[in-house]
Amino acid sequence: MTGTSTSEITGRCLCGAISFTATAKVDQDGKVAVGACHCGMCRTWSGGVLLAVDEASDLRVDGEDRLAVYKSSDWGERCFCRTCGTNLFWRSPSLGVLAIMAGALDDQSGLSLTKQIFIDEKPAHFSFAEPTQTYTGEEFVKLMTSGGSGS
Repeated sequence: MTGTSTSEITGRCLCGAISFTATAKVDQDGKVAVGACHCGMCRTWSGGVLLAVDEASDLRVDGEDRLAVYKSSDWGERCFCRTCGTNLFWRSPSLGVLAIMAGALDDQSGLSLTKQIFIDEKPAHFSFAEPTQTYTGEEFVKLMTSGGSGS
């Protein structure tokens, strides 16, 4: 994240067995960007729309022995607490991408919804009021696999 402003974020799982610290990119207003994923896997995993800090780095985990990892695709894996089941991270080691679940953050007051991905899979029963960047599934996968950041 060279040349961009960043902020330290912290969080934990519901039972407290896992806590973490990471670095997140912030916008010109000092807010941490959050993305919404509407893909079927994320909706099933999260029980609804998945909201995550999608430009995170430098993750440090306390309680890593309690972290369960599920490889959900050829390029992505989902990480959660094996004790309480809290969804914590989505990551792609091969692409160098880390997303941290917004609901697991200790302080959610400085977040800003900026992007929606897999917008073509979004159910019709809800919409966000905030204007955001939007990407279809095909556009997002192309962006990720071509080395783009998506922001």
